[in-house]
Amino acid sequence: MLRHINNNNKIVNLYRTVVKRNYSNSSTTPSPNLLKQTLQNKIVSKQKEMKDLRQTHSNYKIGDITIGSLLGGMRGNSLMYWDGTTLSPTEGIKFKGLTIEQCQDKLPNAKDVFGNISNNNNGKFFLPESMLWLLITGEIPTREQTLSVINLLNNILRQQNGELPPVTETIMNKLPADMHPMTQLSIGITSLSSQSKFSSLYSQGKLGKSEYWSSTFDDSMKLIANLPLLAGKIYSRLHQKKTGPQPLGSINYEMDWAYNISSMLGMTKDSQNIKGLTPKQQSDFVELMRLYTGIHVDHEGGNVSAHSTHLVGSTLADPFLSYSSGINGLAGPLHGLAAQEVVRFLFNLQKKLEKQQQKSNDALGDTDAAITKEIWRLLSNQQVIPGYGHAVLRIFDPRFDAMLNFVKQRPKEFQNDKHVNLMQNLSQIVPDILIKHGKCKNPYPNVDAASGILFYHYGITELMFFTVIFGCSRAIGPLTQLIWDRILGLPIERPKSIDMTTLKSMTK
Repeated sequence: MLRHINNNNKIVNLYRTVVKRNYSNSSTTPSPNLLKQTLQNKIVSKQKEMKDLRQTHSNYKIGDITIGSLLGGMRGNSLMYWDGTTLSPTEGIKFKGLTIEQCQDKLPNAKDVFGNISNNNNGKFFLPESMLWLLITGEIPTREQTLSVINLLNNILRQQNGELPPVTETIMNKLPADMHPMTQLSIGITSLSSQSKFSSLYSQGKLGKSEYWSSTFDDSMKLIANLPLLAGKIYSRLHQKKTGPQPLGSINYEMDWAYNISSMLGMTKDSQNIKGLTPKQQSDFVELMRLYTGIHVDHEGGNVSAHSTHLVGSTLADPFLSYSSGINGLAGPLHGLAAQEVVRFLFNLQKKLEKQQQKSNDALGDTDAAITKEIWRLLSNQQVIPGYGHAVLRIFDPRFDAMLNFVKQRPKEFQNDKHVNLMQNLSQIVPDILIKHGKCKNPYPNVDAASGILFYHYGITELMFFTVIFGCSRAIGPLTQLIWDRILGLPIERPKSIDMTTLKSMTK
C-alpha cells in the first residue's frame, strides 16, 4: 500500500512539473488583476450606452402580455435585461452571440493554456475560466487572459491555504451528513456572506453607487473560487456517510477550476482516486467536468436560478446571499434535479427491457420495438419522459449534442455501458414518438438526458449530488450579470401583480 502511495506521489510531482513547464512558456505570469482591470476600462462606454437607451427609447414597446402568458409561467414574455447569453428556440444557447460549437472553436482550452500535459487526446474543451472572461468583458480571451483568471481564482484559495473560511468549515461540519446536498450547498454559500467585502463596506457607509461593482466583483470571484472546496466538502461527507471526514483531494494551484472540482471529488491524480479510475479515465473525467461546467454557466436570465439571483441581488444583497437564492431554486424538481430523474428512468427502463427479454428467451430481441412499446405505455398513462422537452428550445439541445459527442469520441470507454447505450438509443427513438403523440411542443432531448448518466459512468453514483455540480457551473453566468447590474445601476425589481377579480374585469 505504501509503495502504491509513493508511486502515486511521484506521478503527481511529475505531472505538476510538466504543468509548471508549460506555465513558463509565457515570459511573465499573467496578473490575477487583469480581468478586473479590463472590466473597469469598459464601464464608462457601457454606462453611456445604457443611459442613451433609457433617455431615447424608454417608451419603446417590447411586446404584449396576455392572461395566458401571465398564468402560464410568463413564458415568452421579454421582461428582464440579461446581457451574457441569449436562448433561441431554433439555435439554442448563445454566449455573447457564440454558439457552443463556436465557443469550443474560439475559447482557449486546456491544451491552449497548459500545453500537452497528458498522453491522450484530452484538453480540447474550452475552460470555464475562458467563458468567465467572455461573459464579463464580451471579448474572446487569449491564452494569457484565460491564465490570469485561473491565477485569480487560485490566488483566492492560496490566501485561504486551500481551505474553506473557518466559519464555513465549522458550519459545514456540523450539518447532518444525510442532509440533502443542495441544502448543504445553499447553507455553505450563505455562510460565506460573512466574508463579503460588499456587505462590510456598505454597512460602514463607505460605498457610493459608482463603487458598488468593485466589491461585488471581488465577492463574486471569491464565491466562484470556493465552489470546488464546498463541492468537495459535501461529496466527502456524502460519500463517507460521517461527520468531519478527511478531504478526498486537494487544490492544485497550477491547474484550472474544473480540474480542482474533480480533484476535490477524489477523481484525479492528486486525490484519493476513490473510484479506482485509470489514468485515462481520470483525464476523461476532468474533461467531462470542463465540458459540463463550461456549457452550464448560463441559459439566459429567465430560468429560476438566474432570475432568483438577479431578483435578490437587485435588493443590494451581497453575491453570496443572492446566489444562495439561485441555488435554492436550482434544487427544485422542475429545474436542477432533472438529471437524477433521468438516471433513475434509464435504470428502470433497462431493467424492464431485460426482464422482457428473459421472458421471451430472446437475448437478441428487437430492443427498439421494446423501447417504443414502453414509451407509448408511459405516455398513455400520462407520464412524462424525463430528459425530453424544454420550455424554450424547439430543437435538439446543443448542450445534449455536446455531451453525446463526448461519448462518441470515446467508443471503447462506453461500448459496454448499457445505460449510456440506452440513452443514445432513446435519443433516436423518443422524438418520433413524441411527435406522433402530438402533445409535446419540443420532442427532443435536453442536456439532462445525457449529463447524469455520464457522471454515473465514472463513479458519481450519488444521484442527489449531480445538482451540486450544476450549481458550481451556474454561478458564473448570474454572478457575471450581477456585477454588470451594479455597474449599470439597475433598480430593485418590483413587477406589479394582478388578482383574479382584476383579471376577470379586463375580459368584460
